[in-house]
Amino acid sequence: MTAQVLDLKAAIGARLAEVRARIKAAAEAAGRDPAAITLVAVGKTHDAETIAAALAAGQRVFGENRVQEAQAKYPALKAKARDLVLHLIGPLQTNKVRDAVALFDVIETVDRPKLAAALAAAMTAMGRRPKCFIQINTGEEAQKAGVLPKDADAFIAACREEYRLPIEGLMCIPPLGEEPSPHFAFLRELARRHCLPDLSMGMSADYEIAVRLGATHVRVGTAIFGARGG
Repeated sequence: MTAQVLDLKAAIGARLAEVRARIKAAAEAAGRDPAAITLVAVGKTHDAETIAAALAAGQRVFGENRVQEAQAKYPALKAKARDLVLHLIGPLQTNKVRDAVALFDVIETVDRPKLAAALAAAMTAMGRRPKCFIQINTGEEAQKAGVLPKDADAFIAACREEYRLPIEGLMCIPPLGEEPSPHFAFLRELARRHCLPDLSMGMSADYEIAVRLGATHVRVGTAIFGARGG
């Protein structure tokens, strides 16, 4: 093992320890059990060697934005670490649905009827049912994916009753530069109203706030892996 590889493992291990410690502190400050929060290490644009360094440090849950990129990295990693759990956290095109269902364990970005229907058909055909989260566009941003808040109740109901998807939670990405707390609080209330157990919210800049407001999953990339590659 080269010195460079050892340095990479040490650096990522130290960053993971720091993030976990901060999650623990935020959870305890909010009277929550730190074990109730899952750290999703976002590996987008980072190579398989970097992901392997996080695996060596004990991390098992990862997130990727693009199906094609994940296909290039994770089959071999999953073969070595059978307990690796992979989340899709980026927009999903309907022509990539079968690939996503085959590879990912959680799909966090269900956001429109056409996608819900395609996911339902693929799951039936393939006999595999990854957990699903519905992405809510809490900031109502035209350029961002996600269901608008005014449409959320009806879409959640349709995903469960019409498409019979395994909906387990909600996900959001607050607008850049805005105070995230109101967005996280809205998502928490929406999940409570629909009896959904999981909340994916909070990234490198605001995951501690998200933990205090009820996140069960936080998506952290830069704070673990450093600046994005490629």
